[in-house]
Amino acid sequence: MSEGEGSEAREWALILGASSGTGAAIAEAVTRKPGLNVFGVHRGRYADGATQLEQRIRDAGGRSVLWQADASSPEAAEAGVAALREVAGPRSVKLFVHSIAGASVGRFLSEGEDRLHARRIRRTFDTMAHSFVFWVQALVNEDMLAPEARLLGLQNPLDETHLGNTGLISASKAALEMYVRYLAMELGPRGHRVNLLKFGTVMTPALKHVYSPEALARLEAAHAKMNPAGRMGTVEDVARFVTVLAGEEAGWFNGATIDFTGGMTLRLLDLVLNP
Repeated sequence: MSEGEGSEAREWALILGASSGTGAAIAEAVTRKPGLNVFGVHRGRYADGATQLEQRIRDAGGRSVLWQADASSPEAAEAGVAALREVAGPRSVKLFVHSIAGASVGRFLSEGEDRLHARRIRRTFDTMAHSFVFWVQALVNEDMLAPEARLLGLQNPLDETHLGNTGLISASKAALEMYVRYLAMELGPRGHRVNLLKFGTVMTPALKHVYSPEALARLEAAHAKMNPAGRMGTVEDVARFVTVLAGEEAGWFNGATIDFTGGMTLRLLDLVLNP
């Protein structure tokens, strides 16, 4: 736990998947604007990143609590929110961001090792979709949402196209989108906003772990061709926009899937027909 000057008066951001990548970038950004303390949940895979994030939050004048756990179960959600309540008190969470991943890739009808068995399907849906509901339920049950709280899931463009062995990811993200819409209806009358932010591939430690340097170079080159801006998006791009969504200016967004892909899919047909 780390303290910053004036941090006790701040509201809090609850961020699942806070120790690296997009979650860490969002945690640091919202500490600066709109000025939130951070309760971050992480699995412990990037311990050095978590320590560095705590330092950056402290430097920005905020307070951080990083809680290590697998956030995908209802039990973890209940325990995590109880721990947060002890630190922050009731009605203190201004922003909730679901940034955890743990999907299986493969094929539904494969006869090989990449077959998507029931255990992989359940695990992916728990992590990528159901856990959003678990944590929202726990936040509401413990009266943790601050007035006009913002709840945000993260999405990718796989719902618009087909990419080899990612069918389970696409399906779980489709479920997450439905959860966002229905929770927006249930929480809207209470003054809260629930949205889904869709963005393209960004460079993260997890991505670097999966792909070789050569494959990453090809990935970046492909995105430079696809994106009108001529480059891949960054976690900082996403984090800066989340600070906008956390502000009063974005208060009319609700139940929305917000396209923040930078036009990533606009040229796909052109690239296929005119390579």
